[in-house]
Amino acid sequence: MKKVLLDTNFILTSIRNKIDFTEDIKFLGLEILIPEQVVNELKNILNSKKKLRFKQESKIALKLIIPFKKIDLKFKNTDNGIINFAKNNPDIIIATLDREIKKKIKNPKLIIRNKKKLEII
Repeated sequence: MKKVLLDTNFILTSIRNKIDFTEDIKFLGLEILIPEQVVNELKNILNSKKKLRFKQESKIALKLIIPFKKIDLKFKNTDNGIINFAKNNPDIIIATLDREIKKKIKNPKLIIRNKKKLEII
């Protein structure tokens, strides 16, 4: 089964746009991987002084990702960890909206198209 690694921004944007990304990804026949660093970023947002909306999105995200496999990227910086993981695992699909990550990796990417639909490019 092909695997997809989700980054923080992808998860939060999906929630913000009311996209059921977990079901859509399962429908595509992909297994979801969540970096521990992403879990930590979501917890940091929840405990930060950010706007209430961001905190609510983080709280929803933390509940949604509970059943999925967690992995350690072994990097302090999440983006660098994702880039490194992608380079070492060329078959992994990377779910990201981050331009820098998309530019630096050759892996297939799962993106949000028109704020409502997931697409692999």
